[in-house]
Amino acid sequence: MNKFFVTGGNTLRGTVEIGGMKNAAVAIIPATILAQGVCVLENIPNVSDVTLLLQMLTEMGARVRMLGKKTVEIDTSYLCDPVVPYDLARNMRASYYFLGSLLGRCGQASVSMPGGCNFGVRPIDQHIKGFEAMGAQVEIENGMINAKADQLRGAHIYFDKVSVGATMNIMLAATRAKGLTILENVAKEPHIVDLANFLNSIGADVRGAGTDVIKIRGVDVMHGASYTIIPDQIEAGTYMAAAVATGGDVRVENVIPKHMEPITAKLRSAGAEIEEGDDWLRVRRTGPLKRINVKTMPHPGFPTDMQPQMAAMLTMADGVSIITEGVWDNRFKYIDELIRLGANITVDGKVAVIEGVQELTAAPVRCTDLRGGAAMIIAGLLATGTTEIEEIIHIERGYEDVVEKFTALGADIRRVTLPDAPLSKAL
Repeated sequence: MNKFFVTGGNTLRGTVEIGGMKNAAVAIIPATILAQGVCVLENIPNVSDVTLLLQMLTEMGARVRMLGKKTVEIDTSYLCDPVVPYDLARNMRASYYFLGSLLGRCGQASVSMPGGCNFGVRPIDQHIKGFEAMGAQVEIENGMINAKADQLRGAHIYFDKVSVGATMNIMLAATRAKGLTILENVAKEPHIVDLANFLNSIGADVRGAGTDVIKIRGVDVMHGASYTIIPDQIEAGTYMAAAVATGGDVRVENVIPKHMEPITAKLRSAGAEIEEGDDWLRVRRTGPLKRINVKTMPHPGFPTDMQPQMAAMLTMADGVSIITEGVWDNRFKYIDELIRLGANITVDGKVAVIEGVQELTAAPVRCTDLRGGAAMIIAGLLATGTTEIEEIIHIERGYEDVVEKFTALGADIRRVTLPDAPLSKAL
């Protein structure tokens, strides 16, 4: 059993370098299947989700070789298995991106239903709608999504709701469809644009990513390429929120400031001072932590993946803050853990009301999901005493070298491996 122990009271100061964006990498890695050649991906995040995806590719017949801690070479020339290993894929939502890439290359795909963080039901109806519009037959049987198409055809697809996953999955399949595919009411997040840029680098014809309409003209052949994944907007925002929470002074390097604007705007409202360079941000707070209201929305709104970290920061703000979740139905599971630390929070449906308190006190807490886990670290930094965080596997799915990076900023955080509790003897 692995746990984090966080002792509060330290102010974060120093410099942290941000890694590659997890949400981009988990789509780009399956997309290498379309290349039918050698791809070199740079700036990949060193997180367990990436490790799992590379393992899936290996078991499906790809040749995967690490060229460095953050660089991987993937050769999918000989990949031959359209079935994604069930035991690896079933706990990871991003494994469903293999549907689009395998359909595009092989004309068939079998992937387990999506897992990952539990924010309620994760419908894939928009994915299926898109695949079927392009001529695929899709069935769900025994927990597997099975898709097949003799020939994918370009289609005009309007998504009933904005969905990052569906937008990316249909983009992948459409790169090899015959003719033109037009996608409307699409997601516009930075990782959508990054996936489109990668696809174009391997020979696809994708236009309009980052706008309301994406057009993809199918091509017959795609090739290998070298590509650098963009920096992780959410990792950067997490360290920035932690700096503001502790009244610190942190320079965040290897970022795209434009991607950070929804986050920096809210941090400024909360009392932060933020300087901006070409590829860095400096965030510090010397005055009081102010109450703010946050509503999560699809890009360019405030990202839902930063919602828990902001809640942790606001537990000790002056006054009452309100957070409204506009993307997921059930993203407040972590709130009970903050309350265990002494936070004063009430939840009504998709709205959390946070009344700032004078002090948080350490207690055993658990990670309910990836970003909820990050919130536990921030709350632990604020609490008096040592907070014990369980189920840290969630954090390590999406944050690379998190102990080392927080420690370098002055945090007192340790990762401890404890022996599993012995089974009780039968009476």
